[in-house]
Amino acid sequence: MVHGRSIRARVTIATVVAFGILILGGVTVISVTYPVQARSDLVDHADEASRRLTTMIDKRRFAGRIPAQDGIHLLQVVDMHGRVVASSADLAGQPPLTEARPTGGDSRVSDRVCRPDGCMVVVGTSNRATAYGSVVAYAAVREPFLLRSSFLPAMLYGSAAVLIALLGWAAWFGVGHVLAPVERIRRGLERINAEDLSHRVEVPPSGDEVAGLATTVNDTLGRLENAVERHRRFVSDASHELRSPIAGLLVRLEAGLEERTEADWRAAMDDAQRLSDIVGDLLLMARLDAGVEIGTDRFELGRMVTEEVERRPGRLPVTLQLEPGVFVRGNRLRLARLFTNLLSNADRYGDSRVRVSVRAQGNQAVMEVADDGPGIPQEMREEVFERFTRLDRTRSRDSGGSGLGLPISRDIARAHGGDLWVGEGPETRLILRLPRE
Repeated sequence: MVHGRSIRARVTIATVVAFGILILGGVTVISVTYPVQARSDLVDHADEASRRLTTMIDKRRFAGRIPAQDGIHLLQVVDMHGRVVASSADLAGQPPLTEARPTGGDSRVSDRVCRPDGCMVVVGTSNRATAYGSVVAYAAVREPFLLRSSFLPAMLYGSAAVLIALLGWAAWFGVGHVLAPVERIRRGLERINAEDLSHRVEVPPSGDEVAGLATTVNDTLGRLENAVERHRRFVSDASHELRSPIAGLLVRLEAGLEERTEADWRAAMDDAQRLSDIVGDLLLMARLDAGVEIGTDRFELGRMVTEEVERRPGRLPVTLQLEPGVFVRGNRLRLARLFTNLLSNADRYGDSRVRVSVRAQGNQAVMEVADDGPGIPQEMREEVFERFTRLDRTRSRDSGGSGLGLPISRDIARAHGGDLWVGEGPETRLILRLPRE
């Protein structure tokens, strides 16, 4: 498909205009300067022959015809009365080539003479002391066919027009050939929609920039497909997570206020709190996905851990191994949320104890939260950071965590320039690294 403002058309027009100006300018210069230079060379050639002829007749007359001089066959010796006293064979019996005579103190005269059979350049040199007396020796050179009338400009401009047309065609064909893979990529992208992102564009085998573009487009489509799939799973899982507490609240409300027991009130409060926690987690993830500012608070990581452990007592005892003086910079509330998510996870799955350590390692601050629970299988150590993922897939959605704690924690870590992952070992070890201040 060719559009009026397409790259192909613009490049072709630019090529034709640019090279057209250069070529036509060159043709104009040649058509003006070449005839002048060519006639000047002819004059010099004829002048040399004329001077040689005057030297030859200083002391003698020609017994017959004047022999050719430097390849010039048009030679005449004319006296002061305009009579031809000697000539070459080609001018035998002909009148003087020109009536121009040297005047004043100049011994040389040049003229351009045109006849039906063509034009010639005539140069005459005077000599007053020759065997013929006072004479003028003339030498004439015929102008080549290129210097006749308008033949040379017509040939040059005609050739220029053909050359410009060929350049325009070459530019159109060449740019079209180069952009053909781009057009195929565009047509391939037209077939892709939000409902099906599995299609990929064709990668040309050329290995050039266009192939790199196609590869990048396919990589982008892959990331987009993965993001859309994650979004779909997120929406589906979020709807399931919200359905359970909302359904529980509706059932208890439908039972009527007069029939409620203390257990019903407690269950309703638990459902409402669970619903509030899930909505809060979803809002926090939305903020993290939007890339909001992380903050610039500078604080000691070990002190924050101590304060959060004292504020939130759990089911299992917590052992602290905290190296003092390990400072980090960021949003303290969010990093506290990260730690409490890890602590809550360890408290939920641990058997008898939870261990928390903070240490400095080079220019990084390292925090590790470990428990003696069943551990995380090797094949699930990345999967647990996906949203709404639980270790126990048979667990009801009505109990346990929402499956958002670890994904939120990793997002917070990466927003602060760090990372969070599952460490090696039989026990569960969640390791956080942050830039150290």
